[in-house]
Amino acid sequence: MIEIMPDLPENVVAAIANGQVTGDDYEKVLIPAIEDKIRKQGKIRMLYQLGPNFTGFTYDAMWDDAKVGIWHLTAFEKIAVVSDVDWIIDAVKVFKFAIPCPVKTFRNKEFAEAKAWIIE
Repeated sequence: MIEIMPDLPENVVAAIANGQVTGDDYEKVLIPAIEDKIRKQGKIRMLYQLGPNFTGFTYDAMWDDAKVGIWHLTAFEKIAVVSDVDWIIDAVKVFKFAIPCPVKTFRNKEFAEAKAWIIE
């Protein structure tokens, strides 16, 4: 399940994922939120938290994540990924060289720092 976090600047898409994240979560919640902000703002910042209750992605969700990243690769100014899942943190570190904006990882206990970094 993905929910959009309220009360952040207009150029920020902030989402929290808990439980099992599916392709429907991307297609009905996250992708529309990203595309709406891009239409309105041009460039956006992404704060994506995999919360303490996150259990994993379905194959469709991983595919949708890759597609949205490729389709909108140059639309991101900054990306912060917050997670306690080691393979997620490692994957972001491996692939961030291919992303043309600053990308930073944080642990869930560092959420406040992630939020501050994404809006600065």
